[in-house]
This record gives sequence, C-alpha cells and structure tokens, in this order.
Amino acid sequence: MSGETRQRQQIGPYRLLARLGGPTGTVYRAADAGGRDVAIRLLPDAAVPAPRERLGRDLERMREVLSPYAVDVLDGDASADPPYVVSRFVPGRPLIDVVAEHGPLQGANLHRLALGTAKALAAVHEAGLAHGAFGPDTVLVVDGAPVVTDFGIAPHGGDGAAGDVRAWARTVVFAATGGPADTGDAAAALGAGSVPEPLRPVVEAALSADPPSAARLAEAVAALDPGPDSPPPPTVPAPAPAPRTAYSVPPATSGRPRQAAVVRGWARLLSAMVVVLAVGLAIMLPLAGALVSVAAVAALRLRAAAGPRGVLSALARTAATLPYAAAFALAVGAGLIALSLFGVEADPLGVCAFAVGAGAGALWAAPGVTGPYRRLEQWFAVVARSPRRLAAAGAALGVLAFLAVVGAISLTPSLAPMYGLQTSTESLIARLQAALH
Repeated sequence: MSGETRQRQQIGPYRLLARLGGPTGTVYRAADAGGRDVAIRLLPDAAVPAPRERLGRDLERMREVLSPYAVDVLDGDASADPPYVVSRFVPGRPLIDVVAEHGPLQGANLHRLALGTAKALAAVHEAGLAHGAFGPDTVLVVDGAPVVTDFGIAPHGGDGAAGDVRAWARTVVFAATGGPADTGDAAAALGAGSVPEPLRPVVEAALSADPPSAARLAEAVAALDPGPDSPPPPTVPAPAPAPRTAYSVPPATSGRPRQAAVVRGWARLLSAMVVVLAVGLAIMLPLAGALVSVAAVAALRLRAAAGPRGVLSALARTAATLPYAAAFALAVGAGLIALSLFGVEADPLGVCAFAVGAGAGALWAAPGVTGPYRRLEQWFAVVARSPRRLAAAGAALGVLAFLAVVGAISLTPSLAPMYGLQTSTESLIARLQAALH
C-alpha cells in the first residue's frame, strides 16, 4: 500500500486496500462493510459538472446502465470532497496493453471487441449519459470479451453521443492495426485497407460527420460475419496494486450475461406490475387514475431529460401520446358499447372505466410508446441487483397489483369529484346502447 493510501484509510463507508492507476482519476481498490471488493474512482475537478446536483443525477443514471459489456456502478457520493464513484471490482487487461503485448486483434476477436463496445455505449446512451473518454485505455479485455469502464462523467446530448461513436471507430482501428488511435490515423488506416472487410464500412460510417447512433452501430456489427474464431489473448492476472488493471468490472464470462438476463427479467416483471397498478387505478377512479398516469409518464421522461431542450422534448413526447391514448380509450369504449348488438348489456359506467383504463395502459406501453416503460425497467434493474431490495419491491408491488385487479373487477368506478360528468357520461353511453338494440 502506498504512502498516500496509508494516509487515507477510508472513503465514505469503504475501507481502502490499495491505490491503483487509471485514465480518469485516481482509483482505489477497497472493501465495503460486507468485505466485498470494489473499486473507487475519485473524480478530478475537471470531470465534476457544475452544479453538483447534476452529478448526483448522473450517478443515478450510471447505476441504470445494464450491459454485460459495461462496468456495474454500485454507489457514489456527489457531495463528497472529492466526489467518487464505486464500481464492482474485477481485474482485467486494458485493450491498449493487450494489443501491445499480443498484437492486433483479428477475426472473431476483433468482431467481439467491436460488437461488445458498441453495445456498451448504446446502454450508456440509453441511460441519458455519454462516455466522453472512450478509448483503448477505458476498455478492459476479460476472457477475450470487452468491458467498458469510466463512463458517465461527460457532457450530455447528441454531441457527446456522436463523439463516443467516433471514438469507438478510432478504438476499433487501433485494435485492428495497433497504430495510434486519433482521427487522422484512423482515416489513413481505413484508406490503406488495414481494417478488414466487412467491418470497414461500419467504421467509416462511425467516423463520418454524421455518425449513426451506438444502438444502430451495434445492430450493424451484429449483422456482420465475425470471421473464423481464434483463441482469445491469454488473460494474465495482475497483482493487486498493478496500475490500470483493477477497475470495477464484471467478468465477461458466460455467467455475466445470464445474470444480466435474470436482472432484466425481474425488471420487466416489476415494471409490468406498475402498469397493472396504473391501469387498475384508472378503472377504479377514471379521472384521478388518468391524471396519475399522465403525471407519472411525464415524470419518467423528465427524469432522463438533460437541459432545457431535453425537458421540452420530454413534455412534447408526453403531450403527443395523449391523442394516441385517447384513441385506444375510444376504441375500447366503442367495442364494449357494440356488444349491445349481440344482446350483451355492459354497465355504462363500467364501459367508461375500462375505456379509460385502456387509455392509461396505452400511455405506458402501447405499440410505439416505449419511453416510460423502458425507464421503469432501467430503474427496476438497479433494484433487482440486490436480492433484499428485489424481494421488498416484488412483495409490495405484487400486493398492490393484486388489489388493483380485484378492485377493478369488483368495485363500482367513480369519477369523483366530478359527479356531474359521471352522470352525463353514464346517460350518453346508455343512450348509445339503447340505439344499438
């Protein structure tokens, strides 16, 4: 342990074990209260946004990034001096060292690197973040697969995401050639044919003035023939204090994708429970339930918004879904009223309630409306990583969703406090049913 580490024995609740190197701030190996190994990255002043409130929101978004190719962010403190980010600790080899020691990547190894890093950046961007420092020294190679580290402390928005995509292209060129990873050298390497087909056109598009999104990039790479498989570069475990090898990264083994799939499954189930609860509330209390759903989906979109333009975009997207949801409500209401043609008399107030419930469901998860539900999944993915929090959230939401279903089926709907609207709505639906007899 170095002298500096001996002077600092603790950061927050974490006990320091060793000081490690890193491209974006000092990194310590540490242990939490349960003895689990973690990595703590202290953020330099240049990396800390102003005000600190934005850093706090960014830390929350970092924890929402869920990909087998991106490091798990566990904790952090935006108010500490200096602020820090806590991640899972797993040793890995930086790409820059792998290429220096074993030569450029080829075939399936290069394809695996390009695809994994593109998926990692797509997950980062989906959480409303940008990497900002992506390169060969922020990509670790673990058992032949890449894991992206040090993301999140960077300007938000389209420019940051586009910069990440161009950095991805330069990193892929470096991995394929072993040459310098700046824009001019990457373009020269492409021109000289140093990047193999069929990957070259994708890299050229990523280097352009108007690059595709990281998600489109991942789709394009996934569609390519990976080429012949070859043994991955040998993994050389580094001693604990070795620099640049001990970031908080999940091992890129077969167990990590399975774990991520399990977490996503639980996140989807918990999100579905929230939608069931929202629909049930809208059926029991159509007016209040609809307003709650509108406010909730708007809040989820606003939470991921960055800057005034992002806020306006979030509000505009929410407003644009209201006519769509109203169309769903009218379609369901018309269908229930049309049952009168077959001698089935639906309760007029029930018709109104179930129509509003359909509209509320459309606000959350209708075809083409994915933002709010995806945000729910991202938030619950963080919850699902902790068995204790998962059990608590599952039990609470399960009970509430069950009560909402029972209430929607058995209770009489109420448009309180607008009882005049309730009376006129019942009368209108009853007249329509009578006309269809």
